Amino acid sequence: MLENLQTAAKPEPQPFGRPAIEFNGDEGFATTPGLPEGADFKDFLIDAGYNPDEITVVGTPRTSRWQRYDGEWLTSYRFSFTLNQSAIDLPTLYAQVKKTKPKASQPQTKNKAIVVCWSDTQTGKVDHRGGTPELIQRIQEKLTALDAYCKREKPSVIYFLNVGDSIENFESGGNPMRTNDLSLMQQIDLEATFEWDALVTLAKHAPIIAASVGSNHCQWRVGQKRLGTTLDDWGIFIQRQLAKQAQMIGLDVKFYEPAMTDESLALEVGFGDHIVGLVHGHQASNPDRMVTWWRGQSHGDQAVSDATVLVYGHYHHLRITETGRKNGRSRYLVQCPTLDNGSSWYRQTSGDDSDPGLLVFNLTDEPFNGTVTKL
Repeated sequence: MLENLQTAAKPEPQPFGRPAIEFNGDEGFATTPGLPEGADFKDFLIDAGYNPDEITVVGTPRTSRWQRYDGEWLTSYRFSFTLNQSAIDLPTLYAQVKKTKPKASQPQTKNKAIVVCWSDTQTGKVDHRGGTPELIQRIQEKLTALDAYCKREKPSVIYFLNVGDSIENFESGGNPMRTNDLSLMQQIDLEATFEWDALVTLAKHAPIIAASVGSNHCQWRVGQKRLGTTLDDWGIFIQRQLAKQAQMIGLDVKFYEPAMTDESLALEVGFGDHIVGLVHGHQASNPDRMVTWWRGQSHGDQAVSDATVLVYGHYHHLRITETGRKNGRSRYLVQCPTLDNGSSWYRQTSGDDSDPGLLVFNLTDEPFNGTVTKL
């Protein structure tokens, strides 16, 4: 006689359909199973991974009550709800600026630049590493590590490079009902606050040169159709707002963006013959083709043709490639890790994944040798 067979439980009535929760990032509805006397539907929310204190029930829940075969009475609930704005805790950029008291950076005698590569935050995205609360915690951890790194390295100048894909957006592919938990306005507001906090953190250590380039998630689009120019980009838009706020309070930051019609830029460091190029990386179909893309840019005398180090992101994992020579030394491609909540579609199709991180590296009077740090 088989011992692993169990008697099937009798199905309970489901007056509102199968128990479920549907949520689009701002509002949703829930259907509970039959709950015994004295039970609270909040327990159902907790079991489903939601915090009842962060949810407001809209209207009066519908109820259905019946007596089970063993005599116990059960009640099922169906209700609509919204997410409290305070649950996500979105401080506005202006509020952050008003309470910021910039401190003059201490002058340094040794030539040392710290290059900070802020890549693929995709603020507003929900994936296997979580949503907005998890992203906020991750960013705060990275900024704390960045502050400690700058204290240790004592730079004379800091380059803050926005490598692109700052927000998730809604027109860059995927199902926004599944992959977003912030509206477009909230994404821009929170990402601007992240970057402002980064600039304020860095400004304590040295003058800052900031730069931003266009990217696929930040492009102005309707569906898959791109509109406007290469500068009509939410990442560049955010940097322009940061520039206004920095000027307002005297934060020591200079901001750069590509020339009209360009998607890349290059910055001369001023010592060590270093030229840092910046591009998002979606210009090539895969990371192996970035070397070919860069060669073509050099051949065509484009913006990054003379760069000694080319920084790019888009591919969500760290890679350093030594390729070619400039000024008698090797040139390097620096591919940045992501700061985002993950890319399940890529993980499921390729099987590949990597840890998020904030990439930094130093430039001095000596040639760059490809050494980077992932915070």
